Amino acid sequence: MSSLAAPTGPAPGLPAAMARRGLHYGWVVAAVTFLTMLVTAGAVGAPGVLIGPLQREFGWATADISSALAVRLLLFGLMGPFAAAFMNRFGVRRVASTALGLIAAGIFGSFVMTELWHLVLLWGIVVGFGTGLTAMVLGATVATRWFSARRGLVVGLLTASSATGQLVFLPLLASLTERVGWRSALVVVLVMLIVAALAVLTLMRDRPADVGLAPYGADEIVPAPSQDSSMHAMLMSPLLALREASRTHTFWVLFGTFFVCGASTNGLVQTHFISLCGDYGMAAVTAAGVLAMIGIFDFAGTVGSGWLSDRYDSRWLLFWYYGLRGLSLLYLPFSDFSFYGLWLFAVFYGLDWIATVPPTIKIAADRFGDKANLVFGWIFAGHQLGAAFAAYGAGFSRTVYESYLPAFFIAGALCLFAAAFSITMRGTALPAKAVAA
Repeated sequence: MSSLAAPTGPAPGLPAAMARRGLHYGWVVAAVTFLTMLVTAGAVGAPGVLIGPLQREFGWATADISSALAVRLLLFGLMGPFAAAFMNRFGVRRVASTALGLIAAGIFGSFVMTELWHLVLLWGIVVGFGTGLTAMVLGATVATRWFSARRGLVVGLLTASSATGQLVFLPLLASLTERVGWRSALVVVLVMLIVAALAVLTLMRDRPADVGLAPYGADEIVPAPSQDSSMHAMLMSPLLALREASRTHTFWVLFGTFFVCGASTNGLVQTHFISLCGDYGMAAVTAAGVLAMIGIFDFAGTVGSGWLSDRYDSRWLLFWYYGLRGLSLLYLPFSDFSFYGLWLFAVFYGLDWIATVPPTIKIAADRFGDKANLVFGWIFAGHQLGAAFAAYGAGFSRTVYESYLPAFFIAGALCLFAAAFSITMRGTALPAKAVAA
């Protein structure tokens, strides 16, 4: 077994020692992935706290700042298919550590920015590329490679790390920004990026076969598939997967509904919710606390969604998730932004924040097989196109109409459309092993 382990990282005997205790090393890889996605979520969500401070310090308009953040979200998504190809070629460990390094470089450079184009370059392009190399594709790749049983649950846990990142970072960043300034607050994100990078370099492994194991719940070791060694073939593989997938109705339903998912979550609420609450006289720290409450309910909702996706028809799960999210967004402008009104919003919206991800990944895995991570990369690109659309559109609405509310009404209506669109897919049978697990 030790001969199959990578030459660096944990001691070769660690997977064997865990196996003797009835533990699978896949859970260690999942934990490292959770930490990586958690910290990445903190970096993605941090600009939502910084819009106000950047306006006050540099005099930039909301629409201008939103343009830079839209670039970040766009690259965050468009890198997804190629991130999957990079992981297939270079390994999860190398790609994840490179991504964390890029994000850290972008944040560190922002300490000395003075012009709007600096913001576009650092937070838009550098951080966009870095976060795009991991994002949801990292969780999908780890779950499908390392787990045969409990895959839906693992996807739910890894997806919920985004909510946990929001829960951990945003209230803290808002408080530190108010007390010591936004630059000092970002130091916290940098420290966490370093911790995550060390965990990846030390403990991450690309495939179960690297440590002589079968995927969790399987009996046979799965060797790494043979690959064309050329760079051209690697870069073409996402495009070939897209060409094949785009001929199916399932792909366009998942792409379209994930566009709506991005437009109604991190593009709109994660980016603009704090500023929206500020328009109604709510302090940034209090608004960040509401986002943290959303994160608490989302953690439960997303983990529960992973459990449900192992047992029930994912099409109907998506129907209910998008429907409830749409109704909660349409309700928000009528909440009067009171404590009880926002609490009710946080419960229903939070339970559905990214609960759509586990059933979407499951449908993609069932439908597209060994190309699932490449195809999901394109589906996630749709998510981030929607996020970029909403990030810029909401900023445009605030600048031109002096209100965010039109953007929230549009997002709510799109969610109701996505709910109806979800059930047009052909049903897929639940694997007996997944149901039994």
